[in-house]
Amino acid sequence: MSTTEDLTIIPSSGNIYADLGLPNPEERRTKAALARQIDAILTERTLTQRAAARILGIPQPKVSNLLNGRLGGFSVERLMAFLTALNRDVQIIVTPTEDAEHRGEITVAVRPRRRESPGEVVGGRARPRAVRTTVR
Repeated sequence: MSTTEDLTIIPSSGNIYADLGLPNPEERRTKAALARQIDAILTERTLTQRAAARILGIPQPKVSNLLNGRLGGFSVERLMAFLTALNRDVQIIVTPTEDAEHRGEITVAVRPRRRESPGEVVGGRARPRAVRTTVR
């Protein structure tokens, strides 16, 4: 049995794929973030894999791969196309980094549906709250 003194704690880089030494860690993390959004939409709509396959225009086994994190057969662009097929807008916004010495980041941000609610209306529309997953 080991004790706590035998453990070495290594801080995460913020990207599990980089921490594991896998190739293309930024792309892998971006794909995972997009796939999580697709899964959330399919779950919210209570769609079967067969129904999702019809909407996405792919065979059901590929939907299974997507939902189980086997993303090697999907490009980032294809995953974004799936989101648009699921009635989501996908925006790509390029901004300068805050620190010129560090490499830029890829961020997948999810904006909830706009709803009119008291105290939250700005310019006739509800103010969205962005939930961000940062990919380094």
